[in-house]
Amino acid sequence: MKDNLTFKVAGEMELLLFLRECFPSKSRNYVKGLLARGQVSVDGRKETHYAKELMPGQTVEVQTKPSQPSFEPDFPIIFESEEILVIDKPAGMLSISTEKERENTAYHIVTDYIKSKSPLGRVFIVHRLDKETSGIMLFAKNEKIKNEFQDNWDDLVTYRGYTAVVEGTPENQSGQVTSWLKQTRTLVVYSSDIEGVGKKAITNYSTTQTNENYSLMDISIDTGRKNQIRVHMNDLGCPVAGDKKYGAKTNPLTRLCLHAGRLTLRHPITGETMDFKSVAPKAFTKITSPK
Repeated sequence: MKDNLTFKVAGEMELLLFLRECFPSKSRNYVKGLLARGQVSVDGRKETHYAKELMPGQTVEVQTKPSQPSFEPDFPIIFESEEILVIDKPAGMLSISTEKERENTAYHIVTDYIKSKSPLGRVFIVHRLDKETSGIMLFAKNEKIKNEFQDNWDDLVTYRGYTAVVEGTPENQSGQVTSWLKQTRTLVVYSSDIEGVGKKAITNYSTTQTNENYSLMDISIDTGRKNQIRVHMNDLGCPVAGDKKYGAKTNPLTRLCLHAGRLTLRHPITGETMDFKSVAPKAFTKITSPK
């Protein structure tokens, strides 16, 4: 098969159906892959939308071999569809660029990955994780999906679960912390018991393993405030290990011992319930095991 093929459109039809007729021996996924990777042009313009309506006389060009190899990020992609992408972000990586770091960020790397498959592809941040927090991070692949999630976050996201290693052991093995969080001018978040002083934050926790130095915690949040878990664990007298900013005195793994391990959501278009999971680092269990 030649690397570049040209076809003339004889009648009105969707681009996907037209390409299926042009490549009768190929699968539907093969044809959709051509579109996703930006290998199809209509009248000289790249086209990635399979539902584009073609008119008689138009010219469709197909590059049967990708112009560049696919770029693979050095972290796991948990899930990918036409609308969303879910990754397992490593600790130590920013979610989005800052003045000091622009390239080694989850957003930049995911953008490179998407564009390697389709030059017209785009990606949008839906929510962020702290630099030293590892785990599940959600991206949208079009602006409509991004807006749906951000405008209806509390309705669409039904569960956010974390695993943490904290210093010491909380007085109660399980419970709920509720407070109002406010940020100082120096970007430190603090708790208030006075209703309305800041944004309300609710954190649920359960101790699953403990020794004389550390405890392993299952945590879920009913609200997604900045530094919420870190502040609330410190409020319990058990700061997250490695979190010097919020009271930790030790750093056993040379990282913040917090991992976003579960995200359950309802797809904003299909209504489908989707449950994503990421296993916490084995070191979390090792340093909290009973001696």
